[in-house]
Amino acid sequence: MRFWLTLLAYQATWFVAVIGAGRGLWWPGVAAAALFAAWRLAVSAHRRLELHLMLVALGLGLMLETLWVRGGLLEYRATWPWLAAPGWILALWLAFALTVLPLLGYLRRHLPLAALFGAIGGPLAYWGAARGWGVARFPDPAWHTLLALGAGWALAMPLLAWLARRGLQAESTLHGGVA
Repeated sequence: MRFWLTLLAYQATWFVAVIGAGRGLWWPGVAAAALFAAWRLAVSAHRRLELHLMLVALGLGLMLETLWVRGGLLEYRATWPWLAAPGWILALWLAFALTVLPLLGYLRRHLPLAALFGAIGGPLAYWGAARGWGVARFPDPAWHTLLALGAGWALAMPLLAWLARRGLQAESTLHGGVA
């Protein structure tokens, strides 16, 4: 049951962030991600690990999004004036990190599959948000942006999956079990 609640809550967070950004507002995504994070951390058996994954994902998101925006590959709506990466997209990176343990557990043991899913799923999510809600623009030729997004997510997904596996193994060792 928690799997489905997490999936639905994450998807709701994604839609709130994207629809808000489509209307020029950054704060609905940040608020939705904060509520999602508060709930996930309240029910998590691995709070410390999930906090670590959130911080890593936030750092990765800030780095990659800034690289993509400053590199001229993406133009976002609803930006913050002092950051290249808008708050709503960083909130989605943070929220995504909270799906790694409960939803994407099978990827912890299959890092090449995590890279493939990231390379395909990452660009598709951006493309859908850009086409459906106008939250981002991909300068021509769009395939440059899609390739960069795919490369970034092909690195981010297995990194988060590997950190999750490593964190669970460390917790298991600490508690005398085997992950």
